[in-house]
Amino acid sequence: METVGFIGLGNMGGGMAGNIQKAGYPMVVHDLNEGATRPLLEAGAHLASSPADVASQCDVTFTSLPGPREVEAVAVGLDGVLQGGKPGSVYIDLSTSRPTLIRELEPRFREKGIHVLDAPVSGGKSGAQTRNLAVMVGGEKEVFERVKPLLEAFGDKVFYAGEIGAGSVAKLVHNMIGHGVRQAIAEGMTLGVKAGVDTEALWQCIRRGSLGRMNVLHEGFVRTVFKGEYEPAGFALSLARKDIGLATELAKEFNVPMPVATFTI
Repeated sequence: METVGFIGLGNMGGGMAGNIQKAGYPMVVHDLNEGATRPLLEAGAHLASSPADVASQCDVTFTSLPGPREVEAVAVGLDGVLQGGKPGSVYIDLSTSRPTLIRELEPRFREKGIHVLDAPVSGGKSGAQTRNLAVMVGGEKEVFERVKPLLEAFGDKVFYAGEIGAGSVAKLVHNMIGHGVRQAIAEGMTLGVKAGVDTEALWQCIRRGSLGRMNVLHEGFVRTVFKGEYEPAGFALSLARKDIGLATELAKEFNVPMPVATFTI
């Protein structure tokens, strides 16, 4: 069984590393906060002094870090993963980061014979702890197939997105859509309650409609984009404009800011 290194044991990394360990993989760990390593050390993991030290002992090394700056420093900085990595090993970045960065880093690792994947995850802290994570992977397909069982130790939905950087692109698009939807929900619920509808009743109405069933994603997108069937139209743009216009008129009546709805119209 491959020895696995894990760098970054915060809200996400701690849970993912714990599930890798539960799957039986021998582990080497590192975190600037040594307290975060304690649960894994108590379960048998070894503590490394630096990212380079982790990579020198491992067949596969993961990083789970706050953002691009930290990823670059840990990957190729002083005592970084690149410095300690062995030919034939795999470096996998789980962070939500800049696709361009991993595409710039990959050739430097390749020169040393080290494979690279970007594999950002979605599911939050609770998902990291309970193995309910989507893992979006970019990189060489053969390398992905090699480490897929390891990825499945902490993710229940592991998907190959394409070449290096594709996983990061998919994650950014996923989060962009998700945060946009959250803002629209916040606007709509605020409007509905201020306009006199009970909060739970409004929520029930929304979740039982086509929005709540996410028909646009699960049915409409498949029919139009994937199958090219754009006729007949699912909903006329003129009617959509009318509906949003009525909603923004109502928002003005109750003094509710509607930036997303206003931009949409």
